[in-house]
Amino acid sequence: MQRQRAHAGRHGPAILDSRTTRFRLWAPDAQKVSLSVVGAQTLPMSAEKDGWYSIDAPYGAGTLYRFLIDDELEVPDPASRAQAGDVHAPSVVVDHTGYRWRNAEWRGRPWHETVLYELHAGLYGGFAAVEQHLAGLVELGVTAIELMPIAEFPGDRNWGYDGVLPYAPEAAYGSPEELKHLVDTAHGLGLMVFLDVVYNHFGPDGNYLGRYARHFFRHDQQTPWGDAIDFRRREVRDFFIDNALMWLLDYRFDGLRLDAVHAIPDRSLLTELAERVHATVEPGRHVHLVLENEDNRASLLAQGFTAQWNDDGHNVLHCLLTGEHQGYYADYHREATGKLARFLGEGFIYQGQNNRRGESRGEPSAHLPPTAFVLFLQNHDQTGNRAFGERLVSLADAEALRAATAVLLLSPMVPLLFMGEEWGARQPFLFFTSHHGELADAVREGRRAEFAEFAEFAQFADENVREHIPDPNALSTFEDSRPDFSSHREPGHVEWSALYRRLLQIRHREIIPRLDGARFRGAQVLGDAAVLAHWWLGDHSTLRLELNLGAAAVPLPAAPAAARLLFDSREADAQRGQLPARSARLYLENAHER
Repeated sequence: MQRQRAHAGRHGPAILDSRTTRFRLWAPDAQKVSLSVVGAQTLPMSAEKDGWYSIDAPYGAGTLYRFLIDDELEVPDPASRAQAGDVHAPSVVVDHTGYRWRNAEWRGRPWHETVLYELHAGLYGGFAAVEQHLAGLVELGVTAIELMPIAEFPGDRNWGYDGVLPYAPEAAYGSPEELKHLVDTAHGLGLMVFLDVVYNHFGPDGNYLGRYARHFFRHDQQTPWGDAIDFRRREVRDFFIDNALMWLLDYRFDGLRLDAVHAIPDRSLLTELAERVHATVEPGRHVHLVLENEDNRASLLAQGFTAQWNDDGHNVLHCLLTGEHQGYYADYHREATGKLARFLGEGFIYQGQNNRRGESRGEPSAHLPPTAFVLFLQNHDQTGNRAFGERLVSLADAEALRAATAVLLLSPMVPLLFMGEEWGARQPFLFFTSHHGELADAVREGRRAEFAEFAEFAQFADENVREHIPDPNALSTFEDSRPDFSSHREPGHVEWSALYRRLLQIRHREIIPRLDGARFRGAQVLGDAAVLAHWWLGDHSTLRLELNLGAAAVPLPAAPAAARLLFDSREADAQRGQLPARSARLYLENAHER
């Protein structure tokens, strides 16, 4: 077992020796700052240049503390490494060198080997409980888990996107040591661990930065969550870049998924973050940075970022599977077959074209490798942002969903599964929080108003709409979202488990060894909701996809005689020169067999 040197960022406490810690706070709008240690005397901190306050105090790991602003307001450390309870509780000094890593020689895995599995640690029961499921995921064929955000948030139930203390793992999930043990255990099983991080806003409860560092935000730019963060300031940029480095170095995460970077107005923050990460991690270690970016900025994927979540791909597949066309699905429902072909043949659908609002969106993407796109049929957003959190197994035709699952798991794009998807879980994934008082009321009513105008609620009077939308703050909403991990062996679920297992076996045997160097080759429309797509793989072989999500069979060109069938979702319905309705077939044509 090995100790590890802690990452030394400027924000937050730094342990100087076993009995001394340097406490720091950037508080340019405070006239006075003091260190308030629980059970001890309050100590004045020294004012330094550029709005910093600092003190070297005789306290070590485990110390509980707050900062006292202008003798009137006690606040947690915004760069707290752990909390003694909730976001308003005292912060805790953490010694990141104290954990002894059992798998310190782990260097990660190449990106093309990635099969992601997104999960919510709270629904599993915390970090220690997640560990109990890792071996089963490895056996399934997963190579990486991705934790939804775990930064300390108000209450003990939350998706994680209301975090206010980005450096502190949520206390309700476990301690920093338990989180490290989870990562360490995953590495011992050959699993990568990714973390979803939120650098575009803070949650609405527990953020005190505006009181003593109001220029942390810029009031001339707005986001969906309020004033934008002011990344023009060095102190603010370092706050988030050092946070990324902490997760990658102190916790040894293998990668980060950066949430909604389209809401970060200063693109240079992203490129600097990527540069700092790649310059800092030890040589030879695989670390991957993945974006969520509605703007489809393909250029970022050549500036230090590994991949982007492909919402375009999800959205067009969802429209074809369900027929839904409300909200943002309206951008994909019209001319859906052509958009399906563009997604399979070039990556993004929107590469500068106008959306339904007449706004140009996206950049050309066909030059990127298919592995630059993370593909999914379900995730926390696309399931949880539905009024009732229904999963696709309850919304789509089973045969069409089988075909789409083959695309997910056998295309050269990197697949992402959402917890429970692999056994056809029918428990919903709902939007849940644990706010209180007026904030709880506002969240509840806002959630209900969001769906009040949707067609499925038009039959209800306003008061009945309120009754039908689950209350995000109710404990039952959280409990109803917990996957039933014992159900995967029950009738109706065994078939889905077998499908995912079979497809992932094919992926590991036939696709992953050929992925490095893969390229898009294009796609053509065969008929309504039916396309033929090809990709060049890294060994010069060709992967051929025949996909028909429509209700009628379509004619198609025969596969080359030398092409080897990898998977046929409708084996019993095979017809010469025809692609059956709601089916997918994939072939591999090796270069030496042409």
